[in-house]
Amino acid sequence: MWHVRNDDDPQAFSELVSRWHRPILGLCIRMTGDRHRGEDLVQETFARLFAHRKTYEPTGKFSTFLWRIAVNLCYDELRKINRRGELSLEESEATSPGSIDLESNDPSPDQSLVDNERARAVRDALLQLPESHRVVLVLRHYEGLKLREIGVILGIPEGTVKSRMFDALGQLSQLLNPLISDVPEAFKPDTAPGTNSISRPPERLLI
Repeated sequence: MWHVRNDDDPQAFSELVSRWHRPILGLCIRMTGDRHRGEDLVQETFARLFAHRKTYEPTGKFSTFLWRIAVNLCYDELRKINRRGELSLEESEATSPGSIDLESNDPSPDQSLVDNERARAVRDALLQLPESHRVVLVLRHYEGLKLREIGVILGIPEGTVKSRMFDALGQLSQLLNPLISDVPEAFKPDTAPGTNSISRPPERLLI
Protein backbone atom coordinates (compact mmCIF):
# COMPACT_ATOMS: atom_id res chain seq x y z
CA MET A 1 0.00 0.00 0.00
CA TRP A 2 2.94 2.31 0.60
CA HIS A 3 3.99 1.89 -3.04
CA VAL A 4 0.40 2.47 -4.17
CA ARG A 5 0.19 5.61 -2.03
CA ASN A 6 3.49 7.16 -3.09
CA ASP A 7 4.14 5.78 -6.56
CA ASP A 8 0.69 4.85 -7.92
CA ASP A 9 2.28 1.43 -8.48
CA PRO A 10 -0.20 -0.69 -10.54
CA GLN A 11 1.56 -3.96 -9.73
CA ALA A 12 1.41 -3.30 -6.00
CA PHE A 13 -2.28 -2.41 -6.28
CA SER A 14 -2.96 -5.58 -8.28
CA GLU A 15 -1.32 -7.64 -5.53
CA LEU A 16 -3.52 -5.98 -2.91
CA VAL A 17 -6.65 -6.75 -4.92
CA SER A 18 -5.58 -10.36 -5.40
CA ARG A 19 -4.85 -10.79 -1.69
CA TRP A 20 -8.01 -9.14 -0.35
CA HIS A 21 -10.68 -9.79 -2.98
CA ARG A 22 -11.92 -13.02 -1.40
CA PRO A 23 -12.42 -11.85 2.22
CA ILE A 24 -13.96 -8.52 1.16
CA LEU A 25 -16.34 -10.39 -1.16
CA GLY A 26 -17.38 -12.64 1.73
CA LEU A 27 -18.16 -9.62 3.90
CA CYS A 28 -20.17 -7.84 1.20
CA ILE A 29 -22.23 -10.90 0.27
CA ARG A 30 -23.05 -11.79 3.86
CA MET A 31 -23.98 -8.22 4.72
CA THR A 32 -26.32 -7.76 1.74
CA GLY A 33 -27.46 -11.35 1.12
CA ASP A 34 -26.92 -10.84 -2.61
CA ARG A 35 -23.91 -12.09 -4.54
CA HIS A 36 -24.30 -9.64 -7.42
CA ARG A 37 -24.51 -6.69 -5.05
CA GLY A 38 -21.55 -8.12 -3.15
CA GLU A 39 -19.42 -8.29 -6.29
CA ASP A 40 -20.35 -4.71 -7.19
CA LEU A 41 -19.42 -3.57 -3.68
CA VAL A 42 -16.04 -5.31 -3.92
CA GLN A 43 -15.27 -3.38 -7.10
CA GLU A 44 -16.38 -0.16 -5.43
CA THR A 45 -14.26 -0.94 -2.36
CA PHE A 46 -11.06 -1.21 -4.37
CA ALA A 47 -11.99 1.81 -6.46
CA ARG A 48 -12.42 3.79 -3.22
CA LEU A 49 -9.16 2.38 -1.89
CA PHE A 50 -7.26 3.68 -4.89
CA ALA A 51 -9.10 7.00 -4.88
CA HIS A 52 -8.25 7.53 -1.20
CA ARG A 53 -4.73 6.12 -1.37
CA LYS A 54 -3.13 9.44 -0.44
CA THR A 55 -5.00 9.48 2.88
CA TYR A 56 -3.57 6.12 3.96
CA GLU A 57 -1.16 6.39 6.90
CA PRO A 58 1.25 3.50 7.50
CA THR A 59 0.97 4.04 11.26
CA GLY A 60 -2.28 2.05 11.17
CA LYS A 61 -2.98 -1.43 9.83
CA PHE A 62 -3.81 -1.60 6.15
CA SER A 63 -6.47 -4.22 6.84
CA THR A 64 -8.30 -1.81 9.15
CA PHE A 65 -8.24 0.87 6.46
CA LEU A 66 -9.65 -1.55 3.86
CA TRP A 67 -12.26 -3.20 6.10
CA ARG A 68 -13.56 0.23 7.10
CA ILE A 69 -14.06 1.22 3.47
CA ALA A 70 -15.91 -2.02 2.73
CA VAL A 71 -18.10 -1.84 5.84
CA ASN A 72 -19.11 1.75 5.11
CA LEU A 73 -20.04 0.82 1.54
CA CYS A 74 -22.12 -2.09 2.84
CA TYR A 75 -23.94 0.27 5.21
CA ASP A 76 -24.61 2.70 2.35
CA GLU A 77 -25.96 -0.11 0.16
CA LEU A 78 -28.15 -1.49 2.93
CA ARG A 79 -29.67 1.95 3.50
CA LYS A 80 -30.55 2.10 -0.20
CA ILE A 81 -31.98 -1.42 -0.10
CA ASN A 82 -34.05 -0.69 2.99
CA ARG A 83 -35.47 2.45 1.43
CA ARG A 84 -36.56 0.42 -1.60
CA GLY A 85 -37.60 -2.62 0.42
CA GLU A 86 -35.49 -4.88 -1.80
CA LEU A 87 -33.51 -6.92 0.69
CA SER A 88 -33.60 -10.48 -0.64
CA LEU A 89 -31.60 -13.66 -0.38
CA GLU A 90 -30.45 -15.60 -3.41
CA GLU A 91 -31.93 -19.07 -3.53
CA SER A 92 -29.18 -20.81 -5.47
CA GLU A 93 -26.57 -22.54 -3.35
CA ALA A 94 -24.16 -22.19 -6.25
CA THR A 95 -24.18 -18.42 -5.80
CA SER A 96 -24.50 -18.37 -2.02
CA PRO A 97 -21.87 -16.74 0.25
CA GLY A 98 -20.63 -20.15 1.35
CA SER A 99 -19.62 -21.14 -2.16
CA ILE A 100 -16.73 -18.71 -2.08
CA ASP A 101 -14.70 -20.30 0.65
CA LEU A 102 -15.85 -23.78 1.63
CA GLU A 103 -13.90 -26.88 0.72
CA SER A 104 -15.83 -29.76 -0.76
CA ASN A 105 -15.82 -32.99 1.25
CA ASP A 106 -17.98 -34.79 -1.33
CA PRO A 107 -20.93 -35.49 0.99
CA SER A 108 -23.63 -37.97 0.04
CA PRO A 109 -26.68 -36.56 -1.82
CA ASP A 110 -28.92 -36.81 1.24
CA GLN A 111 -26.33 -35.07 3.42
CA SER A 112 -25.93 -32.35 0.78
CA LEU A 113 -29.66 -31.71 0.93
CA VAL A 114 -29.56 -31.38 4.72
CA ASP A 115 -26.53 -29.11 4.55
CA ASN A 116 -28.13 -26.91 1.89
CA GLU A 117 -31.30 -26.47 3.94
CA ARG A 118 -29.25 -25.74 7.04
CA ALA A 119 -27.10 -23.22 5.19
CA ARG A 120 -30.18 -21.46 3.83
CA ALA A 121 -31.68 -21.24 7.31
CA VAL A 122 -28.51 -19.70 8.71
CA ARG A 123 -28.29 -17.18 5.86
CA ASP A 124 -31.94 -16.20 6.32
CA ALA A 125 -31.42 -15.73 10.05
CA LEU A 126 -28.24 -13.71 9.57
CA LEU A 127 -30.06 -11.23 7.36
CA GLN A 128 -32.70 -10.69 10.03
CA LEU A 129 -30.15 -9.35 12.50
CA PRO A 130 -29.71 -5.58 12.88
CA GLU A 131 -26.90 -4.32 10.68
CA SER A 132 -24.82 -3.26 13.67
CA HIS A 133 -24.95 -6.81 15.05
CA ARG A 134 -24.67 -8.57 11.69
CA VAL A 135 -21.39 -6.85 10.84
CA VAL A 136 -19.83 -7.83 14.18
CA LEU A 137 -20.86 -11.45 13.69
CA VAL A 138 -19.56 -11.57 10.12
CA LEU A 139 -16.21 -9.97 10.95
CA ARG A 140 -15.70 -12.21 13.97
CA HIS A 141 -17.04 -15.60 12.92
CA TYR A 142 -16.40 -15.59 9.19
CA GLU A 143 -13.40 -13.33 8.77
CA GLY A 144 -11.73 -14.32 12.04
CA LEU A 145 -11.00 -10.82 13.30
CA LYS A 146 -10.31 -10.18 16.97
CA LEU A 147 -12.81 -8.20 19.01
CA ARG A 148 -10.29 -5.40 19.45
CA GLU A 149 -9.75 -5.20 15.68
CA ILE A 150 -13.49 -5.07 15.06
CA GLY A 151 -13.79 -2.23 17.52
CA VAL A 152 -11.12 -0.23 15.69
CA ILE A 153 -12.79 -0.82 12.31
CA LEU A 154 -16.23 0.18 13.57
CA GLY A 155 -15.01 2.96 15.84
CA ILE A 156 -16.58 1.49 18.98
CA PRO A 157 -15.14 0.21 22.29
CA GLU A 158 -14.21 -3.45 22.56
CA GLY A 159 -16.82 -3.84 25.31
CA THR A 160 -19.51 -2.70 22.89
CA VAL A 161 -18.28 -5.26 20.36
CA LYS A 162 -18.58 -8.00 23.01
CA SER A 163 -22.08 -6.87 23.93
CA ARG A 164 -23.24 -6.80 20.30
CA MET A 165 -21.66 -10.17 19.66
CA PHE A 166 -23.45 -11.73 22.61
CA ASP A 167 -26.78 -10.20 21.56
CA ALA A 168 -26.27 -11.27 17.94
CA LEU A 169 -25.52 -14.87 18.88
CA GLY A 170 -28.57 -14.96 21.12
CA GLN A 171 -30.86 -13.57 18.44
CA LEU A 172 -29.43 -15.91 15.82
CA SER A 173 -29.91 -18.92 18.06
CA GLN A 174 -33.54 -17.95 18.71
CA LEU A 175 -34.17 -17.55 14.99
CA LEU A 176 -32.59 -20.89 14.14
CA ASN A 177 -34.04 -23.03 16.91
CA PRO A 178 -37.52 -23.35 15.35
CA LEU A 179 -35.99 -24.18 11.96
CA ILE A 180 -33.18 -26.60 12.63
CA SER A 181 -32.41 -28.83 15.58
CA ASP A 182 -28.62 -28.76 15.15
CA VAL A 183 -27.89 -25.07 15.57
CA PRO A 184 -24.16 -24.57 14.86
CA GLU A 185 -22.26 -24.53 18.15
CA ALA A 186 -20.48 -21.35 17.11
CA PHE A 187 -23.84 -19.57 17.07
CA LYS A 188 -24.80 -20.54 20.62
CA PRO A 189 -23.90 -17.73 23.04
CA ASP A 190 -21.90 -19.30 25.84
CA THR A 191 -20.40 -16.23 27.43
CA ALA A 192 -21.97 -13.12 28.92
CA PRO A 193 -20.77 -9.74 27.64
CA GLY A 194 -18.87 -8.96 30.83
CA THR A 195 -16.70 -12.07 30.82
CA ASN A 196 -13.31 -12.59 29.22
CA SER A 197 -14.16 -14.91 26.35
CA ILE A 198 -16.78 -15.38 23.70
CA SER A 199 -17.57 -18.12 21.22
CA ARG A 200 -14.48 -18.69 19.11
CA PRO A 201 -14.75 -18.60 15.32
CA PRO A 202 -15.67 -21.92 13.70
CA GLU A 203 -13.30 -23.55 11.26
CA ARG A 204 -16.05 -24.22 8.73
CA LEU A 205 -19.61 -23.00 8.59
CA LEU A 206 -22.27 -23.62 5.96
CA ILE A 207 -23.18 -20.08 5.03
